[in-house]
Amino acid sequence: MTAPDLTRRLVAELVGTALLVTVVVGSGIAAQRLSPDDVGLQLLQNSTATVLGLTVLILLFGPVSGAHFNPVVSAADWLLGRRTRSGLSGAEVASYAAAQLVGGVLGAVLANVMFEVEVTRLATTERTGLPLWLGEVVATAGLVALIFALARTGRGALAAPAVGAYIGAAYWFTSSTSFANPAVTVGRVFSDSFAGIAPGSVAGFVLAQVVGGLVGVALVRYLHPEVGEAAGDVVVPHPETRSPS
Repeated sequence: MTAPDLTRRLVAELVGTALLVTVVVGSGIAAQRLSPDDVGLQLLQNSTATVLGLTVLILLFGPVSGAHFNPVVSAADWLLGRRTRSGLSGAEVASYAAAQLVGGVLGAVLANVMFEVEVTRLATTERTGLPLWLGEVVATAGLVALIFALARTGRGALAAPAVGAYIGAAYWFTSSTSFANPAVTVGRVFSDSFAGIAPGSVAGFVLAQVVGGLVGVALVRYLHPEVGEAAGDVVVPHPETRSPS
């Protein structure tokens, strides 16, 4: 099967990431308005929408781009597949990451417009400190390990429900509510709402996500030494994106 050209894959990553952030931010705004006095219920509503939305988006865009929607996942794809040349190339990772970051910002803006939230106002919710950073390390490490373990064991088709379920659970078992994604983190800066994160908190979160990604790569490489052979199947099995030369 011929792989979709890079432009189509980048459009899929941009639109998919934008819609993911729209789901996260939009459901956060709705939850805040529907349950203004119950933060726990707000989180339940937000996490439920994210589980369902992420699952659908992976199924929709996975066959085109692999449905990474996450620079850490794209970088892990390259890192694990570079020896066997089965994953993204370095240039493709950079392109994917750029598309994902732009998509994250556009998704937050779209949610703001739909819910009549001031578009030019940045988030003011401070999220910082070792406990939250540790939560991001744990969330991102588990996400990367799950994705590549499924690919390596021939169960990549289960990625949509499995990834959705993991992120939904991680909303609750991590102190950070599991951003686990630099593009989503940056996007959430652009909405001063329940789901927002203040600009000054982004660097710590992104660094923790990078560390978590490396931990996840190390774990899955140890548990599945031949994981690189399946790097091209992440997140959803899709046509080979890299030439064998």
